[in-house]
Amino acid sequence: MDKKDKLPFLTKIIYGTGDLGFSMNNSIISSLFPIFMMDVIGLSPALAAVILFVGRSWDYVNDPIVGHLSDRTRSKWGRRRPFLLFGAIPFGLSFVLLWLSPNFSQTGLIIYYSVAYIIYEAMATIVYMPYYALTPELTEDYDERTKLTSYRMLFNILGSLVAYVFPMLVIGSMVPDNTKKVMVMGLIAAAIAAAPLFLVFFGTREKKEYMLEKQPKLIPSLKAAFKNRPFIFGAGIYLLTWMTIVVLETNLLIYIKYILERQGQSSLIMASIFVTAIFALPIWNWAAKHWNKRLAYIIGVSFWAVVMIVLIMVTPQTPFWIIMILCVMAGIGVSAAQVLPWAIIPDAIEWDEWMTFERHEGMFYSLITLLGKIGNSIAGPASLLVLQATGYQAGAAVQPDSALLGIRLVIGPIPAILLVGGIVFALFYPLSREQHHKIVEELRIRREARKQAKAEEKPIAGAEEVA
Repeated sequence: MDKKDKLPFLTKIIYGTGDLGFSMNNSIISSLFPIFMMDVIGLSPALAAVILFVGRSWDYVNDPIVGHLSDRTRSKWGRRRPFLLFGAIPFGLSFVLLWLSPNFSQTGLIIYYSVAYIIYEAMATIVYMPYYALTPELTEDYDERTKLTSYRMLFNILGSLVAYVFPMLVIGSMVPDNTKKVMVMGLIAAAIAAAPLFLVFFGTREKKEYMLEKQPKLIPSLKAAFKNRPFIFGAGIYLLTWMTIVVLETNLLIYIKYILERQGQSSLIMASIFVTAIFALPIWNWAAKHWNKRLAYIIGVSFWAVVMIVLIMVTPQTPFWIIMILCVMAGIGVSAAQVLPWAIIPDAIEWDEWMTFERHEGMFYSLITLLGKIGNSIAGPASLLVLQATGYQAGAAVQPDSALLGIRLVIGPIPAILLVGGIVFALFYPLSREQHHKIVEELRIRREARKQAKAEEKPIAGAEEVA
């Protein structure tokens, strides 16, 4: 490894903190927003699904635009960091809008929460797409990126842990009488989410040589992404894995409430999953380094899929110690699913530069975040529609047997099928560690040649085949 590609420990920690707020907010939205709309506001699962779909679908347009803007941005702070500085506070405030309880008609509530969700997703894109695009800029090393992503995922999982523990401590239970407590929870979470973005802004630096690259154009940037085979397969891995996470986040509290009948222990159950995921991160970091990212992913999510299938057999009579063992096992799989897809994506950036002579980090990461939001807009609402179709009754103390079957479906077989799809993409992922090392070395030689030739404007030779 080139010494300049080895990041200081403090830089990894500071960069990682940035994902705390986004993960926390997204997990709160995925796990509590549907229940809030159904059991507190009184909307049906179908209407809640419509609101989720409308809010998340806005980013189909929003994400590529922001990604392209960050690729073209030139400032004294770099290409990505200005978005963190100026977007942090609006990002926090937009989150609060989701948890207000206006006294509107049902139609008014649908419009209000749809618009509020659109605003939140737009603000989140403005800060987090450039944040993610910092990963390949901080280091080009194959294994160092896995370490950097592991630190980010440490805080990502911490954010999810906070999301599943602290809101219910503030709120107590999702009932109409607790609307003020829900709003207080939103205010606290907004402050926690915005603060780390300032830390990342002041604690990281972008590579100056990337600022010297020419500003890419929109259409060629999009074409570069869709012609990049490592990116296409990496995106498939990410999309199906993320859809699995969304389905589980949307329905896990419902599963705990109606299948396990242990709502009072929901914080402990959630904590066991995410604490285990944090401690399992070094395992997957080691696996990616000593095997490769692709194989580590396949093993990790295969294990997780098996655990999900076992969960459909759990009943209220299942001893709590068995439930906790299953949660620990699930946490090991969650850890692999969180870190490895994100560690795979940055390597496609060098493939892109090797093929096109340009860097399109912003566009690539905007498409990844867009895919994540497509996954959100499909997976979460679709799982709620499964509940609707099987007879789920919002706010009911007891669900009919058909609804209990629906809850089991969205916790076990459906997530397992999605993970199998991710494994298929991983089996055909085309970029190995050795190929990536060769590409990075050729790019370094090319950049040096470009510097020497710039004054005379000599053409640089095309890309050679990398075995």
